[in-house]
Amino acid sequence: MGFSPINASDLRAMHSRDAPVADETRRKIARRILPFVFVLYVFCYIDRAAVAFANAPMSKDLNLSEGAFGFGAGVFFLGYFLLEIPGTLIVERWSARLWIARICITWGLVTGLVGCIHTPVQFYGARFLLGAAEAGFFPGIIVYLTHWFSLADRGRALAAFAIAAPIALTLSAPVSALILHIPWTIGAGWRWLFILDGVPSVILGAVTLFFLTDRPRDAKWLQPKERAWIEGVLKRENEAKPHRRSARWWSVLYEREVLLLTLAAFCANVGGYGFVLWLPNLLNRGLGLPTTLSNALSALPYAVGIGASLWVGRVSDRRGGSKMLACGCFLLGGVALALLSLPGQPVWLLLLWMAATGAAAYGYMPAFWILPTLLTGEMAAAASIGLINSIGNLGGFVGPWVIGALLARGWSHTLVMLFPAAFYFLSAILTASVRVPALKRAAPERGDATVLS
Repeated sequence: MGFSPINASDLRAMHSRDAPVADETRRKIARRILPFVFVLYVFCYIDRAAVAFANAPMSKDLNLSEGAFGFGAGVFFLGYFLLEIPGTLIVERWSARLWIARICITWGLVTGLVGCIHTPVQFYGARFLLGAAEAGFFPGIIVYLTHWFSLADRGRALAAFAIAAPIALTLSAPVSALILHIPWTIGAGWRWLFILDGVPSVILGAVTLFFLTDRPRDAKWLQPKERAWIEGVLKRENEAKPHRRSARWWSVLYEREVLLLTLAAFCANVGGYGFVLWLPNLLNRGLGLPTTLSNALSALPYAVGIGASLWVGRVSDRRGGSKMLACGCFLLGGVALALLSLPGQPVWLLLLWMAATGAAAYGYMPAFWILPTLLTGEMAAAASIGLINSIGNLGGFVGPWVIGALLARGWSHTLVMLFPAAFYFLSAILTASVRVPALKRAAPERGDATVLS
């Protein structure tokens, strides 16, 4: 496999040619697509993470041990694993609009179903179904953004999408605390938490059918010359990617760089979800804080993660240093979680390490997810993104499950953070080992500060 690198002058020419058309096209695309997929991901993450905030009252009502809760929280990712690669190929070859709408509607319905469970087995089954319903959303959106954003804008576009996760958790922490403590006349507060979280996703799924556009060539909201400009830029960038010996999309699935990125994503999710899904529990039982206060303080790492993700996306577009930015975030997460495990620290210092972990857990995403889009052409890139996210997200099963098992064996709530810390360090090593083609990218000569700022 050989690389045909894009040099700085080539990319500058792509964007500066007919600059007024380029600026207006990029601005229209950003304003049309990014706010909507951001909102979709906000509710996706709210639905996914509601289980973390419902942990204490739900576990009490269903008689779940910490190990059983960890298994149930993580089994989501076994269902998620099933449809990742098919989902990304559907987005690439068929219709992102229809597939994403299907995902939103089904995950909203299943989220509401979680509020109706009565046994641990039903909890496991509902979480598995939620994972299967949501499968393909995140990698599908990553692929979808490559249909609209060039390399010069992709880091910030990914950041604008990815910050929905920490924003969702920042918002859902106090809102969840409020819902849990409302004196409902029928049903427990945690049941209403799942039911109310699922309703907006169903509505947004219906809106998706009418609002999203699959490709620039289908965008009636762009002028013909604007459609021609963005399609031309994306075509030239795709032609400059590595030339493959095989046109078959599945050939990419066993290549070295894709496998390294897959393992790195797995380790990052062991660390990230091990931390996120147990964070309220850590604050509540580990530090002895009241449930309401622990849920509210859970917003701190996510708020820091928002700023980190935006900064990494901007720097990634400006310097093209995606790999090392991702490695830096992974190292920060490992160090912060290791420091979190030290005994005898004041609460303010523990909150500082949690905030640093939040920066790492969400800051790496725009830098990391650019990498598979640089390695190969469209269908193979879609397949590789699906593989990386499907197997990578199995780490979201392993992390919560193992942490729950360690807590059940008597580990302290702070010492157990050494487990996700080790996996963040592994992510850094694996990502640093990836050989990425030297795509020297320059920012557009005009509009860079305003289009995706």
